[in-house]
Amino acid sequence: MAVASSARVGAALYVCLVAYTGTAELAEAQAPPQPPPPLPAFLQGAYPARETNPEAVARGKALYDAYGCAFCHGADTRGGNQGPSLLRSQLVQRDQAGETIGPILRSGVPNTTMVGYSLEPEQIADVSEFLHSFALDSRDPARQRPASIVTGNARAGRRYFEAQCAECHSVSDDLRGVAARYPDPVDLQTNWLMPRNPPPTRVRVTAPNGDVTEGGLARIDEFVVGVSLDDGTQRSFERIGAVPQVEIQDPLAAHKALLPMYTDRDIHDVTAYLVTIE
Repeated sequence: MAVASSARVGAALYVCLVAYTGTAELAEAQAPPQPPPPLPAFLQGAYPARETNPEAVARGKALYDAYGCAFCHGADTRGGNQGPSLLRSQLVQRDQAGETIGPILRSGVPNTTMVGYSLEPEQIADVSEFLHSFALDSRDPARQRPASIVTGNARAGRRYFEAQCAECHSVSDDLRGVAARYPDPVDLQTNWLMPRNPPPTRVRVTAPNGDVTEGGLARIDEFVVGVSLDDGTQRSFERIGAVPQVEIQDPLAAHKALLPMYTDRDIHDVTAYLVTIE
């Protein structure tokens, strides 16, 4: 009798459990979809866009210019001759209304050219508003772009070209009409700094017995050099130190050598000269 009662109780509990489970599944299926959890702060961007007061921004810019801040930090606050970028400064970005930049504006920075200024709290707040008027972006932090990048001195660019580039290039030959081929100065500047679609790199391999193999450079490392022959076949040579002798003819070697030597002024001057070659 007790066994039968226990069986009936167990069966009843099983039926209730099945019914509860089915009800829960039905309720879950009918429930409206829940919004995803919010993104963590580091994925939302540390410094969201701010709304600034145009009048305060104008006053702040006037102070920024009057005190010569642009000379060191740049007109767009991205850094200049001596000063760091204010656009990427965490101290500036943490600032809300001058509370973090105020002490520096008043006291300056020791052992630098940054001196202190006698500014009222309202003026500091205006400078802060100006600094915050530049929206941050992960690719290009909203730089105040000039109407054209052609801001260099064409005469200086010609002198630089004749001293550094004329050995390989001629404005009456390969560069004839270059401005017409690249009507966008940005495209022109990018292409002369590192030309696109250059001729293939060639290689000359000289074996110890004097045999010479020439062709396109297929690959090279400290162990093997691969040559693409002009008939379409490929040959590989084992390298042990300086054997065999390998001479690489890279058509962009001169451009690559100059890249770390250019100054901003050189780049803009040469660009200003090249846009005149039509």
